[in-house]
Amino acid sequence: MKVVCIGGGVIGLLSALQLARVGIQVTVLDSSALGRESSWAGGGIVSPLYPWRYSAAITALAHWSQSFYPDLGRQLLASTGIDPEVHATGLYWLDLQDEADALAWAQRQKAGLSRVDMAQVHDAVPALGAGFTSAIHWPGLANVRNPRLVQALQAELQAMPNVQLHEHVRVNGFLRRGQQVVGLLTTNGELPADRVVLSAGAWSGELLAGLGLSLPVEPVKGQMILYKCAEDFLPAMVLAHGRYAIPRRDGHVLVGSTLEHVGFDKTPTAEALASLQASAQQLLPALAEAEVVGHWAGLRPGSPEGIPFIGEVPEFPGLWLNCGHYRNGLVLAPASCRLLADLMLGREPIVDPAPYSPVGRLG
Repeated sequence: MKVVCIGGGVIGLLSALQLARVGIQVTVLDSSALGRESSWAGGGIVSPLYPWRYSAAITALAHWSQSFYPDLGRQLLASTGIDPEVHATGLYWLDLQDEADALAWAQRQKAGLSRVDMAQVHDAVPALGAGFTSAIHWPGLANVRNPRLVQALQAELQAMPNVQLHEHVRVNGFLRRGQQVVGLLTTNGELPADRVVLSAGAWSGELLAGLGLSLPVEPVKGQMILYKCAEDFLPAMVLAHGRYAIPRRDGHVLVGSTLEHVGFDKTPTAEALASLQASAQQLLPALAEAEVVGHWAGLRPGSPEGIPFIGEVPEFPGLWLNCGHYRNGLVLAPASCRLLADLMLGREPIVDPAPYSPVGRLG
């Protein structure tokens, strides 16, 4: 079987890896550089920001992925020498309006969230600002350093003889035999395939429109800033009023993010920078004296309720979707890509595939 994945972000790369490991010939195409869109831009928390606000469909994929990430990180480091830095710091949510819902969800899911005293939080995170009145904590919750995850996945795939990676190749349309999708029309010419996987993030809807299908996935801009601090400055992730701070092992601290519906505009703005800095300094006042070493924007693939589309498109056999993960692409990627491979290969699926099926969800 020959499979082509459109889109070389974490979803496309992990889809390719799942399929290539069972001997399938896989080609990954990206219209720019691999993994440089949403996968590169995000924060990498291995959980939805507010997991209790999501449906059971999101929870199922997130739970599977959280268990999978530590082994994935170790395996990629061992085989490529690149460490994705799956960093188990834990996360404190501060001043939640729906704290009771969060704790009730945690009890149902047997998740490790619990209410903690603010004095305990300040002891654990000395840099935290004053004025917060309540907190819940999930110890051991991890973040992954997403640019390094992309680099490790790329290196792993490049070493496999049955994988081809092509950057700066644009897809212009689908090759068809009747309704059957049998390949792609690209800027490098025709590319035959037995299966095509659409994993192009925010751009997935534009590609499906060429088949007369309406995929409810739209770009949602997010801006973030990066500080460089001492390695022990922030020992845990903190989140308040929709903004979060994420520590990396080398002292970098990510603060994000905005939610903007501005089409495909990825331009960082002064207004967002000021807003993010204000949030950063409310969370961690010492950041007022720290240098902003990065400020960027990415485009998330927004979708209804954030539930991704995973499975074959019934109107066009041979065309498979793995897209529409909205704010949780890095969180859900391992489970989403395993589920895609299970369905394509006829294996027992890791979770019930029905909530993610494209059937009845496309216009």
